[in-house]
Amino acid sequence: MGDLFRNSLSYEEVELIRRRAEAFLRNARGLIDEGEWDLAVFNLEQYCQLILKYKLLVKKGSYPRTHSLKSLIRILGDDNPELLKLIQDEGKLHYIARLEEAYIVSRYLPYVFEEKEVKDIYRFVIEVFKPIVEKI
Repeated sequence: MGDLFRNSLSYEEVELIRRRAEAFLRNARGLIDEGEWDLAVFNLEQYCQLILKYKLLVKKGSYPRTHSLKSLIRILGDDNPELLKLIQDEGKLHYIARLEEAYIVSRYLPYVFEEKEVKDIYRFVIEVFKPIVEKI
């Protein structure tokens, strides 16, 4: 797995990843307020991906070269079983899968996200995902 993992970063670089993740979350809120649904959901996915990679850097010193939220959750969940609820609980897994889809769809496919689904995903990220990840 050595080649799949990013080399260790300095404290400043690790903190930059955390700050960037938080900026994606703030940006998602602003995009929702502006009615930019596709970009908002992409920013939500980027927040989730980067905050998981940040936590992996802090806990393990590296993270795998993947965009898969499920993979990142599984790896981080090895030492944090509470996190695994995000992929073991069917309702939560639905949201994680939608966020993963958003990464691909918003970049490559002619799919348009709707207000209701984006606001629902945002609520999940703020009320469920973020509190679980912050405990780690």
